[in-house]
Amino acid sequence: MGKHVIRISEAEAAATSVATLLARVRAGAEIVIENGTRPVAILHVSEPVRRTISECIALLPEDSTATIDADFSRDVASAVASHRAPLHKFRFAIAYARPIMA
Repeated sequence: MGKHVIRISEAEAAATSVATLLARVRAGAEIVIENGTRPVAILHVSEPVRRTISECIALLPEDSTATIDADFSRDVASAVASHRAPLHKFRFAIAYARPIMA
């Protein structure tokens, strides 16, 4: 089943409250705001921020004693399982329709 796409004009988007547009996005729709037939912006559910292992390692303090050994994947899985709540809340940048860390 494909994603439900709603196409609206810039004028219609301006006349619609942001809360209404976001409610539709949260319900699973993708909203394409158009100028004529040209897409100007797309509102869709944001993807969670993901880091590579090398990015995670780069964030460690210089005096860290962390090591990547045979038990590393088990340690990571245990850490993830112990903290299932989101780490950050997102707010939306309307101009770019991309999430920004709050």
